[in-house]
Amino acid sequence: MTTVGTLLRGWREQRRISQLELALRADSSARHISFIETGRARPSQPMVLRLAEQLEVPVRDRNALLVAAGFAPAYPETPLHDPAMDPLRTGLERLLSAYEPYPALVMNGTYDVMAANRGIAALVAGAADHLLRPPMNAMRLTLHPEGLAPRILNLGEWRAHLLERIERQTALRGSGPLRTLYEEVAAYPVPAREPDEAADADPEAALPFALPMRIAHGGQVLSFISTATTFNTPMDVTVSELAVETFLPADPATAKALQSLT
Repeated sequence: MTTVGTLLRGWREQRRISQLELALRADSSARHISFIETGRARPSQPMVLRLAEQLEVPVRDRNALLVAAGFAPAYPETPLHDPAMDPLRTGLERLLSAYEPYPALVMNGTYDVMAANRGIAALVAGAADHLLRPPMNAMRLTLHPEGLAPRILNLGEWRAHLLERIERQTALRGSGPLRTLYEEVAAYPVPAREPDEAADADPEAALPFALPMRIAHGGQVLSFISTATTFNTPMDVTVSELAVETFLPADPATAKALQSLT
């Protein structure tokens, strides 16, 4: 069995923090941190949680640290459809509806779509049925040759952005499912384009402040800037892994087109 010391050392090395620096952050000593990592000392529950906080360990993995140290998990994992989640779920649904006609969705830690508004439904219309069946995965839907990929005009840039995003989150979370997802979508062939769809945007129209996703839809070119929002100080594993992704029109033409799409 993996010890709590081994797990903590793995997170510390992944964060590139020395034992001394971690000790200073956690109000401890480098000697004590060393003893914990080598198994010569057993940390208390508050110490495990304090070290996990300083190492920015994801909530799910904090439970694993506690179990490895001989304690019960401190954070529940409540399904989003549980009645206890009604206030959260209702708030998210209101948020998605209020954002219409602009696209917005809620994803879990592996990019499965938990909820979406009509803006998203309009945008993904025409994708293969097997990509739209629950659990719909945002990364598969975007990068699959039968999904949105053939219609994304700047696919090379957008694909690189999404793959880098998965890689970064995999490093932060140490997640096996995320790594598997990355390997799957990175292996998708890049769809060939028709000559009239291969043309890039006018360089003068490029945004100087953020990379847009430019997608052909209904004979128009829609341009979006995406944002991702997570919850502060989550106390539940499910909530800690939720993210609200919104797509803001990057130009007046896109904003006007969305009014008719929904």
